[in-house]
Amino acid sequence: MRMIRGVVFVLSGLFIMVTLISLLIPSAIVVTRAEAMRGDSLKIYNEISDLRNWKHWHPVFKNDSAGIFLSNVTNEVNSSATWFTSGKRNTLLITQKQFPFVTIELQREGEKEIINRLSLLSVQEKGNNQVQWESLTKLKWYPWDKFGGIFIEKMTGPGYEMALKSLKEYVESD
Repeated sequence: MRMIRGVVFVLSGLFIMVTLISLLIPSAIVVTRAEAMRGDSLKIYNEISDLRNWKHWHPVFKNDSAGIFLSNVTNEVNSSATWFTSGKRNTLLITQKQFPFVTIELQREGEKEIINRLSLLSVQEKGNNQVQWESLTKLKWYPWDKFGGIFIEKMTGPGYEMALKSLKEYVESD
């Protein structure tokens, strides 16, 4: 009985310590990627703010097997794109749109929503622009959620980089 009480005491102490350490980890993770590109700023903005145009450059939308369903209007607030991966429904929803940025919410069944903001920034040199992709993931207070958040940047960052490079290639090819 004494040994069981000792084990319970040690496990409780460990759980409390891990929980306290996790409280020091931020509850919002921001991943930012940017790519400079030459081209007309209105054309670039039209590419990032109209979900119908994402098929030109976004890897998921370029993939015909994704089976993406677009809303009737694709370039206004509340426009959406829906597809299924691994049996789960994914939805992109435009929540805010005002030149030079667009805010898009990614919702996936059983997962936290991710708020994405694509911004078009002009660079000093005429004809040069920079598209910045900023992703915000809000975490719950659970220790496993917080510690898992440490790896979000490593998991999502390369996808944003690939999409931005593809956008650059598409915009600069015209």
